[in-house]
Order: sequence, then C-alpha cells, then structure tokens
Amino acid sequence: MPQSTTRTASDLVHLGPVIPVVVLERADDAVPLARALLRGGIRTMEITLRTAAALSAVRKVADEVPEMVVGAGTVITPDQVDAAAAAGARFLVSPGATTGLVRAALDSGLPFLPGAGTVSEMLTLAEQGLTTIKFFPAEASGGRAYLSSVAQPLPHLTFCPTGGISAATAADWLALPNVACVGGSWLTPAAAVRSRDGAAVTTLAREAVSLLPTPGRGTPVA
Repeated sequence: MPQSTTRTASDLVHLGPVIPVVVLERADDAVPLARALLRGGIRTMEITLRTAAALSAVRKVADEVPEMVVGAGTVITPDQVDAAAAAGARFLVSPGATTGLVRAALDSGLPFLPGAGTVSEMLTLAEQGLTTIKFFPAEASGGRAYLSSVAQPLPHLTFCPTGGISAATAADWLALPNVACVGGSWLTPAAAVRSRDGAAVTTLAREAVSLLPTPGRGTPVA
C-alpha cells in the first residue's frame, strides 16, 4: 500500500473496517504478525506504545513490510510523536488530546486519530481541523447509543470507536452512519502473538474484513 494513500486520517479509516490495536512484548513478533494480518486482508495495524518493544516493532514493520500501513498508538506526549515518526510510523493514535500533543501531531504531518469521549472534546478537536476522531473508551463513554446521538448535531465528524469492542459487537458499531471503522484488540490475541500462530490471526483478519458495511446499511440507534 503506497504511503500516498494515507495522507489524512480520513484516508486511514477507510482502508478497512477494523484497525487492529496491537500490544507487543517482543519486537521480533511484529513482522510475522503484520504478514499474517495482510494475508487476511487487513492493511493497517496500530502498535501501541505501552511496551519497551513498541518503537522497535514499528520500525521493523515499516522497514520489512512496507505494504502494511503501520502506526503508533497510545501516543500521549509530543516526545512520543517525534519518536514514532522517527521509527517510521505512518499514522498516530492517542487516547485523548492536549494542546501540546495536538500541535506536535499536526506538525509531524502524519495522519492523526485523536481520542475524544465527550461532545465538548469532539468540538475542541474539530475547531483545530481534526474531524476524524477516535471515540474512546467507546463502551465506557456511552457506547453505540451515545455515538449515534452525536451524528445529527455533529454531522461533519467521522469516528473510529475503540475500547471494549469485540468481534461480536463490531458490526453493530459499523452500522452507525458516522463510523468509518473500529479499533480492536481481538484480531491479535496475546497467545497467538506469543506463539506466532499466523494462521489464527489470518482467520480473524478475514472475519474482520467481512464486516465491511454495505451501502444503506448504517442506521442510527433508536
């Protein structure tokens, strides 16, 4: 996947129905995992900066699997923005957004999915030109009913809900008219990552790709 196709956050969230949220304890697991996801049709992966191996993992995927659009998640400081960009991350995801973090992310030139859980946070991001937003933590922040209620007053915003979403609930989230994709960790279970069970990951990826919504499917929650 050429990098030019992910110049904006809007490009990013339309690459597929699910962005895997990945936690890696070993950087060497990153490349086999990326290839397993690609075999299943998943073209993006968010490696969270929650472990010491994360930046090395981002770098390995960027260098060895260029067709995978790899990003850095749980980005919470400007320094992490710089480190992720230097490692080759092609997008950034944060759980929330401070003034300094937003400024650094925008200055990086990378697609940025900032986290928001309230209407006020969403409006603050929109004022800064960020209209493609991570709704986080999705289930704990009011769930599907909350995000559905936001669609009418904020029709210019598009969301990637993340947090508490599973294979069983992803399709319901994707049915919302203001949701382009969802983020989830179920595609890369820890046991499969540790054992490098690529077949299991590929199967989960194929199932996730099948969640692509069809025209006219999205309807608000009653």
